[in-house]
Amino acid sequence: MTVQLLRRKFTVEQYHKMIELGILTKDDRVELIRGEIIEMSPIGTKHAACVKCLNKLLSSKLRDKVLIAIQDPVKLDNNSQPQPDVALLKPRDDFYATAHPQPQDIFLLIEVSDSTVVYDREEKIPLFAEANIIEVWLVDINEQIVEVYQQPTAAEYQLMQKFASGQTLSIPAFPDVNITVNEIFGQSYHV
Repeated sequence: MTVQLLRRKFTVEQYHKMIELGILTKDDRVELIRGEIIEMSPIGTKHAACVKCLNKLLSSKLRDKVLIAIQDPVKLDNNSQPQPDVALLKPRDDFYATAHPQPQDIFLLIEVSDSTVVYDREEKIPLFAEANIIEVWLVDINEQIVEVYQQPTAAEYQLMQKFASGQTLSIPAFPDVNITVNEIFGQSYHV
């Protein structure tokens, strides 16, 4: 006889209720992905440094054109509220005090990965495509590359490009702003 395990899926509303009731606390490093509460990996020093570098870099290059959210929730749909490492958001006077940002509020999501590269690539990137996030960057600390995902469909991104040391990226919403891979990894640019 085969036993099938039943999984309990949660909505964003139920997830928030668990936080409100103290079932989940601010110390719990979790996010809601496809209705499942997923424990996030601990943040290592290289990961944290890269996120700080991205924050400084994007702040200096984009100034008041965006709001930069660092490891804050974004609501993709009724069953998913991930916490990407960096989100470039459309500016709002209330700084999203009334609701977490949703797909239409997002210019770019960035996931910084060292131990979670496969999970981010196989689980989170398709989730972002389904939610119609225009562009996602996967910053692979181990390989020192940036994977850029664009042109979302219902299941995946139609375009994926890899950028390595010495190469330059731009954000479609801000084509005049250039960012080098070296800058993302906190390295000065040398040819």
